Amino acid sequence: MSQTADFAKQYINGNWIDGSSSKTLENINPHSEEVIFEMASASEEDLNEAYKSAEKAQKTWAATPPGEKQQLLEHVIQVMDKRKDEIISWLVKESGSTLMKAQLEFDIARGIAKESASFPYRMKGQLMDSDIPGKEIRVHKNPKGVIGVIGPWNFPFHLSMRSVAPAIATGNTVVLKPASDTIVTAGTLLADIFHEAGAPEGLINVIAGRGSEIGDAFVQHPVPKVISFTGSTEVGSHIAKQAGEKIKDTALELGGNNVLIVTKDADLDAAAESAAFGKFLHQGQICMSINRILVHEGIHDEFVDIFKKKLESLKTGDPSEQDTVIGPLINRSQVERIQDDLEQSLNQGAELILGGKIEGNLIHPAILTNVTNDMPIAKNEIFGPVAPVISFKDEEEAVNLANEVPYGLSGAVHTGTIEHGERIAEQIETGMIHINDQPVNDEAHMAFGGEKDSGLGRFGGEWVLDKFTTDKTVTIQKERRPYPFFE
Repeated sequence: MSQTADFAKQYINGNWIDGSSSKTLENINPHSEEVIFEMASASEEDLNEAYKSAEKAQKTWAATPPGEKQQLLEHVIQVMDKRKDEIISWLVKESGSTLMKAQLEFDIARGIAKESASFPYRMKGQLMDSDIPGKEIRVHKNPKGVIGVIGPWNFPFHLSMRSVAPAIATGNTVVLKPASDTIVTAGTLLADIFHEAGAPEGLINVIAGRGSEIGDAFVQHPVPKVISFTGSTEVGSHIAKQAGEKIKDTALELGGNNVLIVTKDADLDAAAESAAFGKFLHQGQICMSINRILVHEGIHDEFVDIFKKKLESLKTGDPSEQDTVIGPLINRSQVERIQDDLEQSLNQGAELILGGKIEGNLIHPAILTNVTNDMPIAKNEIFGPVAPVISFKDEEEAVNLANEVPYGLSGAVHTGTIEHGERIAEQIETGMIHINDQPVNDEAHMAFGGEKDSGLGRFGGEWVLDKFTTDKTVTIQKERRPYPFFE
């Protein structure tokens, strides 16, 4: 933390200030359930000040030479590298990340910043010919203005950085509202990193407040041109409706109900390891996590035996310990929600063959068999360490099971040949799918996003560059043009 930073305050126009709401927010360690700090929540007046500061700073920032924008992002990376241990420590104590997951999150967030550093020189316009004699058409790529970013609690540092860094690199300014469970890693920590890197006042502002108090105002405020949100489909749908009423663009990465399909000719040991990583990384609290494992009936029992043995070796416990693989869920309400879906599914005929023990916010990794697509543990997004296994008789049934749900974010297929995997992958209605791998894949230069109820737009590489910019057409008539009015 820089000497002047106070992560229990709002960050507006380069200053750390107390929120002016009468309500407070508690930042709680999900493993120990101890209060890290308490802070005054932001009010609508604070939110308005943040947007106005971002609006004022944006015109100057947009006109800043690309080399200076790139230099800022390079300085951000240098600050991140210097403060790596601090970032990882905050991810562990605030979001319940294991050390392995926190390291992974740091690496991919760094990759986003590095990719974004190239954007100032990739904002290329076009010069086009016209059908009108003597006319030249120029298309300029410009920043959209102020971007409102709502950061999530599961991969908080990375998923906030995924919007903040590209937005700033393309000449926009940002107001960031972090999830209340991860005020620091989704919000104030990013502000302090940019501050230390030399960001001008107003470039990034962080507003931490209750959704019931400032959530709707954050979207409906007249200043932001784009609202970037990562979170549940229900909240995303509400945001999209509000943004649409105000003719605002959105970048929405929402829920998933992702499948891992294991065909009869797959390498079962490799598939089981993929299933373990893709299901239980960060306790399954990832939008790309495996929600359902679909296994051919001919190899179902063998796969389950191998999968069970893999999971029995994984340690559940304190995320700050080096060998812990599965840490706590973010809060007690998440535990209770999953427990309810689990119990309902068991009452409907599912069989628990491993795990499920609950200790505080810890759920020991669970495997369920005899699961059907209509059980709560299969049809709902689990967002926790429970692995439902569903058997299928042929490829057609596997595809139908995969596509029955309203989500389409990510997925995976394990099979004996690439061609077989591609044939199945082409039939799955999803934004991303991975052959002989698991669905938790995110690289800074690739298109990232979902279909159906899993979101709108794409993050990553040239796709997010296009999302945070707009094209302006300018034509130049170089010689006098005759008009039919005056012939």
